[in-house]
Amino acid sequence: MYKVKEISKTARENAVKKWNSIAKPLHSLGVFEDIVTDIAGIQGTHNIDISKRCVLVMCADNGVVSEGVTQTGQEVTAIVTENFVKGDTSVCAMARHIGAEVIPVDVGVARDVKGAVNRKISYGTKNMLRENAMTYEQARLAVQTGIDCVRELSEKGCKIIATGEMGIGNTTTSSAVASVLLDMDAADVTGRGAGLSSAGLERKIEVIKAAISRSKPDKNDALDVISKVGGYDIAALAGAFIGGAVYGVPVIIDGFISSVAALCAYRLCEESRDFMIASHVSKESAAEIILKRLDKRAPIDASMCLGEGTGGVMLLAALDTAVCVYNEMSTFDDINVESYKELK
Repeated sequence: MYKVKEISKTARENAVKKWNSIAKPLHSLGVFEDIVTDIAGIQGTHNIDISKRCVLVMCADNGVVSEGVTQTGQEVTAIVTENFVKGDTSVCAMARHIGAEVIPVDVGVARDVKGAVNRKISYGTKNMLRENAMTYEQARLAVQTGIDCVRELSEKGCKIIATGEMGIGNTTTSSAVASVLLDMDAADVTGRGAGLSSAGLERKIEVIKAAISRSKPDKNDALDVISKVGGYDIAALAGAFIGGAVYGVPVIIDGFISSVAALCAYRLCEESRDFMIASHVSKESAAEIILKRLDKRAPIDASMCLGEGTGGVMLLAALDTAVCVYNEMSTFDDINVESYKELK
C-alpha cells in the first residue's frame, strides 16, 4: 500500500565502525549510539545531519469530552493551539532553545484557529460513546494528511521530526485505541490524563468500555479502530510516522498519544517502525507496553506526561550531545592508542 524507503545497511555498518573508532570505551553512550546508527541507516549516510529539525503538532478536538472524561473543557484545545502559533507553550520554549521549529497543524479543532496550518478534516470528532468518532474515509484522509505534512517538511530540508499533539480528551481516545489494538482491558491501559480524580478515572474507563462495546472496532484494521474510537490527531500522527518511512525521515515518538499513533502506523505499514525513534517512557503506563510491542527502547525515563512533543524535544537535546561525540571526538588512531576490542 505504501512505497517506503529502504534502510541503508551500509550506512548503518559505517556508523558502527565510526562509533567503534572513537577514543572511548565501546558502546559507552548506550542507546544513544544505537539511535545515531539508526538515523544513519534512515538518512542513507554515516555523515548524519539533524541540524534542521521541527516539532509537528497535530491539534484536534474530541466529541467524547461531553461525557465528562476530562478536567478541562473543549475550548482549551483551540486556546493552546493559538499559543503554539504565538510560541507560548512548554514545547515552544524548549524548541527555541535547541533551534527546532514548532509547526501546529489544525486537523480537527472545534473552531477555526488563526495562524495554524489548516488541514481541518471537520470541527472535532463525534462523541464516540454515541456514534463513531468519524467516518472511515475521514480517518483515511487524516492519515494521508500526516503523510503529506512529512513530504512538505522533507522538501523544505527537515532532517528529523518530533511528533506532538494537542486535543482535550485525547488520552481517552488513545486509551480506547490502545485497548482494542493491544487486546487489553480498558482499565489496564487508561490513566488519569491531565489530572483526573479517582472518580473521574472510573468514568473515563466506563466510557471507553461502553464505546468499544457499542462500535465493536476491528482490531485487525487500524483505520476502523481510529474511525470508531480514535481522533484526528492520532490518525494524522500515524500518517506522520508512515510519511517518515515513505520519505526517509526519522520521526520521533513522544508520549502516550504519540505512541498509540505509532502503533496504528505500524499496523498500517509495518516498515514504518524502522523509521521511528522512541524518546521517553511516558507516565501513562500503556505507553511502555506499546514501546515494547514496537520493540523500541526509549532512553529517557522521567515520568513525563506533558505532551505537546516535549519528550521528543528533550531527546533532540540529548541527541545533539551524542552527535557532538560522534562527529568531533578523536579516534584511537588520532591519539596513537590501541583501540578497544569486542570481548567474547
